[in-house]
Amino acid sequence: MPQAVIYYLIITNILTFIAFGIDKAKAKRKKYRTPEALLLTLAAIGGSAGALLGVLLFPHKPLHPKFAVGVPLILLVHIAIGVLLYLRFGWPAV
Repeated sequence: MPQAVIYYLIITNILTFIAFGIDKAKAKRKKYRTPEALLLTLAAIGGSAGALLGVLLFPHKPLHPKFAVGVPLILLVHIAIGVLLYLRFGWPAV
């Protein structure tokens, strides 16, 4: 996997995790919340592992289907894409 992709995934997952933490902190203080669409978009563009960790560590709507089912499903899709790319192209030197 090219080095830029690895950096992108690391940064995206960290930012997504932080966004879930900020949203939970806002919820506790009864402040304006981060839109669900933004949180799910961050998961979909590569931050699914950070989103899942955020859902688990910050109990962010753990029973809400968008998060309880959607985020793990997005992560599984990302893993499947990674496996397919690996099988098709192998693991290039970084």
